[in-house]
Amino acid sequence: MSARGTLLGRLRTAAAVALAGVLLASCAGGGEDGRSADGTVTLDYFSLAWQKESVAANKKLVAQWNRTHEKVKVRYVQGQWDTVHDQLLTSFEGGEAPDIIHDDASDLTDFAYGGYLADLRGLLPKELLADIPQRTWDSTTMNGGRVYGVPFSQEPRVIIANEKLLRRSGVRVPTPEHPWTWGEFEKAARELSGRTAKGGRRYGAVWTMKEPVKQSVNLSLSTGGRVFTREGTGNGAKGAENARGAKGAENAENAENAVRFDHRDSAVSELIDRQVRQGTAPRSGLGMAGSDALPGLFAGRYAMAPLNFSFRQQVAQQAPDDFDWTVLPMPRGPGRGQNAQGVVPQTLSVAEESPHKRAAARFVAYLSRPEHMAALAKGDWLLPTGEQALRDPAINRREDGWDVGVETADTLRPSPTLGVRGFAEWSDKIATPAFQRYYRGDIRLGALRESLVEDGNLILDRYQR
Repeated sequence: MSARGTLLGRLRTAAAVALAGVLLASCAGGGEDGRSADGTVTLDYFSLAWQKESVAANKKLVAQWNRTHEKVKVRYVQGQWDTVHDQLLTSFEGGEAPDIIHDDASDLTDFAYGGYLADLRGLLPKELLADIPQRTWDSTTMNGGRVYGVPFSQEPRVIIANEKLLRRSGVRVPTPEHPWTWGEFEKAARELSGRTAKGGRRYGAVWTMKEPVKQSVNLSLSTGGRVFTREGTGNGAKGAENARGAKGAENAENAENAVRFDHRDSAVSELIDRQVRQGTAPRSGLGMAGSDALPGLFAGRYAMAPLNFSFRQQVAQQAPDDFDWTVLPMPRGPGRGQNAQGVVPQTLSVAEESPHKRAAARFVAYLSRPEHMAALAKGDWLLPTGEQALRDPAINRREDGWDVGVETADTLRPSPTLGVRGFAEWSDKIATPAFQRYYRGDIRLGALRESLVEDGNLILDRYQR
């Protein structure tokens, strides 16, 4: 590592430790079990809300709880998404973890297997368990069927499109009931490509792939792929089909993960590469974050942009008054059951070391009531996971494309990355640079496949020994 890289690493570590120190200080107070002299329990709620509306919604619910609960109070602790893993790890190892933890499901695996999170089975009300679909609970269920968090909000990917260009082109406008196939999407992008009103080049679509791994994996579900399988990693582990034999789900839980990247898994990545080569998507977009594409979308340089659902907020707030936009569902594969995409829900967990797990779980259930879940999702421009919250008028409305998200909720599945031990290392060291080289055109599909699978399985094997 270079001297500059070493310095940056030290600065990041120092920043994480400093932030964790703030967290530890805020979680201190009262007796050893968080109980005051009069017997009142104080629980610390570590929240990652960051948008103004979302922070306000969280603090309002904390205040409401504190007004209506005499013996169990909640203290709001502000966290940050970009340092959350290091903050929490330091607090866990220091024995000062917050009681209630807001995170996302991708961050739970290491903490769950490390024994830092409480198993919520038996601590949550039946109404909550029934309201969130089982497929969504699967995103926080691992390690022998233990449940390590309540998945309370989720963010699909959608297409934000220039409505004037879309209508003018004459292409069929997709709906959640009748989305485009990927082939139709390619055709639409060709029809929408051309020249802008000022004579510049217009691309039918722009793919923002600065962080390419999760969206490449999550969209693979729409073509029958998964990228991560339960088929073993070359060291004799049985496949998922065999694991679900005589001994049932317990053996399936013990089956090992492996990386696979055949045509089912690579079809969307190949489509993106093909669109860039054919000139219907700009190569410059591949290094962009989602917000980087918005000025070009507003200016008519891009007709469509696949983006995360929450980007609707930026469009609604930043778009010029004369920019007409619409929200479209993501395309689907041609096969049966290929109207799906992976998501990583946001979660509410309870620390294993909390002396008041039942009280903490009651507060988690309180935040997850349908009306509260809807308020939290609305504040972040996300979708709630609960079926009742999805019917809330504040969420289920046409304005700003909320209804498109609601109507696609049934197609959302837990990301194949969830629960895979070693995913973070595979993503950082292998997949991110390999996908970036592929999308830049530096390597072809065979080299991408070799890197993801052969190098990736060496990493996964090490975690599963």
